[in-house]
Formats: sequence, C-alpha cells, structure tokens
Amino acid sequence: MPDVMSSSRLIGVGVGPGDPELVTVKGVNALRAADVVVVPVMDTGERGRAEATVLHYVEQKKIVRIVFALNERSDRGRREAAWDAAGERVAALLTAHPAVAFATIGDPNVYSTFTYLAQTIAELVPGTVVETVPGITAMQDLAARSGAVLTEGTEPLTLVPVTAGAQALKDALAGPGTVVAYKFGRQAQEVAEALRETGRIDDAVWGSALGLPEESLRPAAELDGAPLPYLSTLIAPARRDGGRGGKL
Repeated sequence: MPDVMSSSRLIGVGVGPGDPELVTVKGVNALRAADVVVVPVMDTGERGRAEATVLHYVEQKKIVRIVFALNERSDRGRREAAWDAAGERVAALLTAHPAVAFATIGDPNVYSTFTYLAQTIAELVPGTVVETVPGITAMQDLAARSGAVLTEGTEPLTLVPVTAGAQALKDALAGPGTVVAYKFGRQAQEVAEALRETGRIDDAVWGSALGLPEESLRPAAELDGAPLPYLSTLIAPARRDGGRGGKL
C-alpha cells in the first residue's frame, strides 16, 4: 500500500483483563464512538478475550478481526509478517473511516500489540493521529481479588514478563519491593522454584482468567509445576515487617 496522508484517528483502547465491568467509561465511549473496532486474534481464528469483552458494548457488525501472531516468539519472520499484514489491513480501514479503535486486553501501553501496530501505521499512513485510552491491568485486578497490596510507602514495583526468562524473575525477586510476573503459565515450574529459592513464595498469589467463569486464583505455594494458562499473573508482595507505615 503506498504512503498516503491521513487525518484519521487510531485509538488504542484498554479493555481490562477480561471482566467486562472493568472497562472504563472513557473506554466504552471510545469503542462506541469509533467507526470500526479492530480486535486481535490468533491465526487459529477463535474469539479472543478482547473481542469477548468488546461485545458487551458494541455490535458484532462493527468489529473487525485481524490476525496477529500473538504468542509467536521463536519465528521472528513469521511474527513480523503478521504485524505487516495487520498494519496493511488497519491502514485500509483508516483510509475509509475517520476513527478506528483497537481493543487490547489490559492497557495499550503495557506489553500491548497496539504498540507495534501504531509504529507500523505511522509509516504506512502518515498523519494518522494515535491516541490511547488506559485500561485496568491484570496486576490491579489480581491485587483487588486477592487482597494483595502492590506497594506501600517507598517500595518499588517491578513488572517482569517471564517470556524474558526465569533469570529475570529471579533477579527481581532478589531485590526489594513487590514483583509482578506476567505470561508465566508455560514456565510455572521455574517460577515456583524461583519463589522458593528467594523465600518469596509464602505471600505470593497467582491468577488467570480473572472475572471470567474459568477464573483461577490461588496461593503460589500451591503451584505444582503443571502448565498454567499463558496469560497467568503472579504477585509476590514486598517483605513487610515494619508495621503500619513502616516504609514511609
């Protein structure tokens, strides 16, 4: 597709971790105001979590599925080819519509496919205005459902995608503050070992499919090494022994 100038808007809308009640009012308004709502799907074609959430607020006829290699890490060429093809389809939509929304689980600025799409569109359709609407993240939802406090006082908060390897998680767990691990389902055994090695397993909690019928939420000490859903989240709270306000 040749480069064309555009005054259209591409809006990345965070639709939260799955519970449709956790889409913000601003997010719902953005989805409804857009001419088209793009949702990412894997090449297997099944309905993804973003689409399932969006359907609570807009009609199916307004939704356009676009294939992304969402879980592809080993074949960079295949992954980038999927990004390019997705960018071409969204670019075509932007030439035909003033406002295209892209629904992403969680937040569009936190490990989101939207980042790569926006970069591609900037090259394909110069002049497109790119905006984002923040969404509730899985770590916030897990903290609320489990009662885990993410941060107090001067504690740092470290977010680690375990797809980067178990060593990155071990390094974070050896430091201060709360550690959150994303996408650790396929490496559940390594995660459990890292928690035990660093003495952080007793207060840690994990969850998946939060707010959905298949929700799981358990103490990390119950991790037995069996594979978990890919989009599992773990919170290992900071060590807190100073009493209330001890780290102010």
